[in-house]
Amino acid sequence: MFNNATSLINDAKKIVIIQAENPDGDSLGSSLALEEILSDAGKDVVLYCAIDIPKYMRYIQGWDRVVKDWPYDADAAIIVDTTSELLLVKTLATPAVRSFLETHPVLVIDHHQESGEALPFDHEPLIKDTAVATGEIIYRWAKDAEWTINPQAAENLFISIQADSLGLTTPSTTAESYLVAAELVSLGAVPAVIEARRREYMKKPADILAYKGRLIERIEYHLDGTLATVHIPWEDIEEFSDRYNPSALVLDEMRLVDTVVVAVAIKTYPDGKVTGKIRANAPIAHHVAGFFGGGGHEYAAGFKVHDAYDKILSELISATDKARTEYESAIS
Repeated sequence: MFNNATSLINDAKKIVIIQAENPDGDSLGSSLALEEILSDAGKDVVLYCAIDIPKYMRYIQGWDRVVKDWPYDADAAIIVDTTSELLLVKTLATPAVRSFLETHPVLVIDHHQESGEALPFDHEPLIKDTAVATGEIIYRWAKDAEWTINPQAAENLFISIQADSLGLTTPSTTAESYLVAAELVSLGAVPAVIEARRREYMKKPADILAYKGRLIERIEYHLDGTLATVHIPWEDIEEFSDRYNPSALVLDEMRLVDTVVVAVAIKTYPDGKVTGKIRANAPIAHHVAGFFGGGGHEYAAGFKVHDAYDKILSELISATDKARTEYESAIS
């Protein structure tokens, strides 16, 4: 499984590691872990993301080494935690960057299969859809290649797995996930220290808490309460997102409503772009996102389109109804 990926890395001297334009704990933790592992293996590593790392993720040490300037002197690229062109729109909008990816070796590491909107250039896939997080794959790859996993790399991989598994509690968590997490602790990850740091960064100013209350009041319910949506307009994004992602404030609360199967935070932008972040209590989030050309996991997915909000909301209701009905029919 790992031979082609290892050969690609062995042949490169300078490597750029790319995150999607919705960075999360898995993508950032995986990127930072690869930086540690590959640097110890003698490689020159640059971490790249087309957008700024959100402030609530800055408990992950090393986040400030992620840059928005493309290293054109790199020999190869690694894309972590996505196989979708839609999540690399800003990256690919620069012709020289697109040309780089079309003419250099590219490795893609992810824990869900490539979607219909697969990347528009040749690449070597390192994909294991039974892994709970990209970090789990990277751990196994590093062990197979006999690379050193130093304590900082172990911490980053542990964060990656904890973030995408919601603390090793999601349905995609397996016995393998627990084994890897335990091995990372033995290599130097300290869960209590990580959690203390995360909680410190999760603290909110009073005005953010007040804004969360206003968002909760905006939640709308559809399909007899099985679909919950909240609209986050550009004015909110502009005012609050630099300090706290508005979607993250309410999505978990929405999903905890007893009737809700699917919760969606919908953001609208001045250029007509509409994004949807989906969290689900049944394994249908990726099907709902797929209706809009998006993708993701069974319980967490997203999409990005250009259309009117009212039209997207109507289509979202239809897509959710179809996905939920098909799932309920399949298990009955």
